Amino acid sequence: MSDSFQDALAGLADIVGDKHVIASGPDLEPYVVDWRGRYHGRAVAVVKPGSTAEVASVVKFCAARRLAIVPQGGNTGMCGAATPDDRAGNVVIRLDRMRAVRDVSPLANTITVEAGCILADVQNAARAVDRYFPLSLGAEGSCQIGGNISTNAGGTAVLRYGPMRDLVLGLEVVLPDGRVLNGLRALRKDNTGYALKQLFIGAEGTLGIVTASVLKLFAPPRSSALALLKLQGVEQALEIMRRLRGAVGDRLGSLEIMSRSQIEAIAKTVPDVTIPFELTTPWYLIVELTDTLAGVDLNEPLAAVLAEAMEAGLAEDAILASSLAQARAIWAVRHSVSEGNKRSGYVVSHDSVVPLERQAAFVNNVEARIKAAVPHANVVMHGHIGDGNIHVVALMDRVHCQHPDATARLVAEINEIVDDETAAQGGAISAEHGIGITNRGRLARVADPLDIELMRGIKQLLDPDGLMNPGKIFAAGGARR
Repeated sequence: MSDSFQDALAGLADIVGDKHVIASGPDLEPYVVDWRGRYHGRAVAVVKPGSTAEVASVVKFCAARRLAIVPQGGNTGMCGAATPDDRAGNVVIRLDRMRAVRDVSPLANTITVEAGCILADVQNAARAVDRYFPLSLGAEGSCQIGGNISTNAGGTAVLRYGPMRDLVLGLEVVLPDGRVLNGLRALRKDNTGYALKQLFIGAEGTLGIVTASVLKLFAPPRSSALALLKLQGVEQALEIMRRLRGAVGDRLGSLEIMSRSQIEAIAKTVPDVTIPFELTTPWYLIVELTDTLAGVDLNEPLAAVLAEAMEAGLAEDAILASSLAQARAIWAVRHSVSEGNKRSGYVVSHDSVVPLERQAAFVNNVEARIKAAVPHANVVMHGHIGDGNIHVVALMDRVHCQHPDATARLVAEINEIVDDETAAQGGAISAEHGIGITNRGRLARVADPLDIELMRGIKQLLDPDGLMNPGKIFAAGGARR
């Protein structure tokens, strides 16, 4: 390690303490590799500040020495946005120590938390005051709120509560020069100029580091009903959704769809998850109704809609969960898709969102085209059909992906198919996973040039030296004209 890097380590240790700086050895490895093992970078250090003031001091220190800064939450993202590139001078900033719940207000229905809070801990803190934080993800036991905000996380409750962007009232952010933007206001109405917080939600750490946030809370669901439907196609799922919305309104909390091939991949690779139903049709739909009133029988209206759907030939079969354990077993399948796919081979994952009316055409077209172009690919799908976001995933045996150049060509071919079909149906290439490294080239190919121009301008304004999470969204140095 060069003398300049040794001096940098000493300076970082002066700010956060020796034991909160990791500089070498196996302890560094988990922080320079993404969750899927797809990207492997380098870092001169991993720094774990314990306060916003320490984050600001670390950022100022790095900016003065032109050390690139890589904000990292729980490192559970799908696109490599939290992984450093291969330059030697990266500093990874982890907020693990910043886990405080600063305030909870049942009156205002808000919770103020630091960015290192684990999502499940935020859910539990809300539950402790008889409130509900609705963001729910398969990684909720390890992902951090700062990362959820920086990727505008979606999850299984978007249909009723919206994505992370809709759940944030205020933000505290350390800017690329070390200044602190203090916007921790728990206000439902605030029309005083530009909504600056929106710049940082979904920006993937390229414009600053979120250190704390004020989040919305809700009354907890006290009654629920869940069913699993067996369907022949996405068209049937959409018609069932239309009927449910007419019958139960906002009580429709979640609507999740999985292809048979997706569930089969989970069954083969995730032994601790049991498939609690027989696989007899191409598609499976999870429907969950919730109500904030206790003692409301939601099984009755759900059963009525399901009976009508089956009578109309929209569903082959329906399983109405008769216990909390059965409902959890069904949800366990849905929450295992990422793990199952990761274990199934080389994953080419997509995050398209298209208008509801075009989902069936999108699914049918994209599956047929991928199978025709790459016959050995196993096409699996899952997603949040109620908000138009279906994940198309091509799983390939690693024997076909041993040579990097050939693999890159396969991936590019599959990506072009998905992107072209997404555009043809009036959609966008990312609903919730973001751009990161994985989708950088795809964004450049499909985005409106004016969108790119404005995004580059914002990046240049806030981070003129390109030191904040370089190589994400744009290529390193790509914000410059």
